[in-house]
Parts: sequence; C-alpha cells; structure tokens
Amino acid sequence: MQYEIENVVKELSTELLEHGLMLTTAESCTAGWISKVVTDPAGSSGWFERGFVTYSNESKMEMLGVSEQTLQQYGAVSVETVQEMVTGALKRSNADIAVAVSGIAGPTGGSDDKPVGLVWFGLQDRSGLFHGESVVFDGGRNEVREQTVLFALERVLQSVKSVG
Repeated sequence: MQYEIENVVKELSTELLEHGLMLTTAESCTAGWISKVVTDPAGSSGWFERGFVTYSNESKMEMLGVSEQTLQQYGAVSVETVQEMVTGALKRSNADIAVAVSGIAGPTGGSDDKPVGLVWFGLQDRSGLFHGESVVFDGGRNEVREQTVLFALERVLQSVKSVG
C-alpha cells in the first residue's frame, strides 16, 4: 500500500502545484500520518501548508475550534465533527483546501453504531464547499490507519482534479 500512497502523493503534488493550491490536514485517528507522507517528497512546502494533529477531544476544541456541544452530541467520529475540523483548519491556516479524518482504528473502542474501522472524512475548500463521507475499513489498527491515509489522499486528489 505504501507504493499506492507514494503514487497518489506524487500526482496530488503535481495537481496542487498546477492549480496553485495549498493543502492543510486535520488528523485524529491517523495522528499525523497524512502530513508525514505528503511531506516525504522534497518540495512539498510548495503545496502543503500545515497539519493539525488533534487526537484528543480537547485538542480538537483548542486547535480547530470544534465545539464541545458537537463532540458531546455526535462524538468525535461523526460528519459533524469532521466538518468543524476542516472549517477550523482552513480558518487557522493559509491553505486553500483541508482534509480531516476521525475514526476508530481499534482494536477497541467500537460500538454497534460506530464499529472498529469506521472513519469519517471531511473535505472543504475556501468557498465553503464541504464533502463528508464515512467508510468502514477491515483489518487491524495499522491497516485501518493506512487505508485511511490512502483514501483521504485519493479524495483530495479527486477534488483538486475537479477544479480544473
């Protein structure tokens, strides 16, 4: 899967540079993994602005402005939370597009409503256009997180390609 991630990052970097766009990330369950892989190639500062690692609810509130009410009512793993995460990331950065991920990587922490492997993704640009979706990934903790990284990058790539 590392090869797939590297290929998506390469294509994403080309597209972001071509469109003159900067990316920011707001990560919970991946704990900075997306930021890590997008900054692996030299020159990534030309299209990656910054990343927010907000693993705890407190950090989501402090760093991104996610409301305590949203977290209490919907939980950290929800479309409402990832929407507030991307909105906060854009407000607190100079980026043009933001991606957020929040999920349950396991092996514990799941429930009937929110099983292990559930990840919510949010994507938003400066126009305010938001896209949110969830996926339930199979595998252990590392596999869920790695699939989350790839999926998030693929969604950003699709979004940037649709601009042109």
